[in-house]
Amino acid sequence: MKTAVLLLNFGEPEHATPDEVVPFLERIFNLNASLEGGAAAPEAAARSRALAAARAPSLIAEYRSIGGSPLHAQARAHVRALNDRLEQHGHDVVVLQGMQFTRPLIPEAVDHALAAGARRLVALPVYPLCGPTTTVAALAEVAAAALQRDPALELLEITGWHRHPRYLQLRAAAIRATASAAGIDLHHPRTRLLFSAHGTPLRYIREGSRYDEYVRDLCHSMARRLEVSEYRIGYQNHSNRPGVEWTQPDIERVIDEIEGDTVVVDPVSFIHEQSETLAELDHELRARAVARGLDFHRVMIPHADPAFIDVLMDLVTPLIAGKEPPAGLHPCRCRPTPATFCLNAELLGTPQE
Repeated sequence: MKTAVLLLNFGEPEHATPDEVVPFLERIFNLNASLEGGAAAPEAAARSRALAAARAPSLIAEYRSIGGSPLHAQARAHVRALNDRLEQHGHDVVVLQGMQFTRPLIPEAVDHALAAGARRLVALPVYPLCGPTTTVAALAEVAAAALQRDPALELLEITGWHRHPRYLQLRAAAIRATASAAGIDLHHPRTRLLFSAHGTPLRYIREGSRYDEYVRDLCHSMARRLEVSEYRIGYQNHSNRPGVEWTQPDIERVIDEIEGDTVVVDPVSFIHEQSETLAELDHELRARAVARGLDFHRVMIPHADPAFIDVLMDLVTPLIAGKEPPAGLHPCRCRPTPATFCLNAELLGTPQE
């Protein structure tokens, strides 16, 4: 049976133009329209368009400052590498890219899978930390598109996978490499390790999302691997919607409070370099840290490390092989469908080391 592996992602405009940026923002605001109450669909859509138009100029300037987002190019490299590795192992597959907010959109990826002759879809969001508007929403969109096009199409899904041992090793190695290259001792009493995670509205946490638990679990496991006993977590929040509460503490507040000489910042929830790393961290947060006299070092995301493809292989191969139950995967609690699996089933126990 031919299988299509769908690598799902957020997406970002590759070009700093209104034609790409405004629709991107409008899709994001539409997805989160419920944060502002129960407005009727036409009113919510109009509100999303207005918010997108207002936000677009500053985001265009941000993209121009970093030369455009590299997220798509890096995601395409993952698609090619995973496709090659799976074929080398004798699997009848096609690996495709689907984005939540930029093209190719997720329904387009499902169309491409069907056109390639796939009878099984394995959907893997390239988000290590499971969140409601990222992992869960992306998989729901795949399921809706698949059901609409062909109800007989087999669909298997993977949600949270931040506890994968190879992934933890990969990210810890990137932090060590950054410290080593700069001559930094992570255990020095005046050195501070700061994990920066993408924020989420608190409403989603109150409604049952475990995203903040997953962030804490990942950071704890990383610090233990690095043998660092003290570290901080900060969230990169976005205040586009007035009155919406976000996860705390804000990364800016953490930088303002840190006491030390050197800060090493790891963008723990990101898999690709994008505006949140290249602009928000490398420009804005760096300037804030330097103004306080801190020696600022940002860990580059190891997106090009071949070990990351090993992680993806480990996740999708059991589902492609049709093993029951999939080796190392467990039924998901964030998206409780019979065909959805994750690595978070034992999260309430001791974090994985």
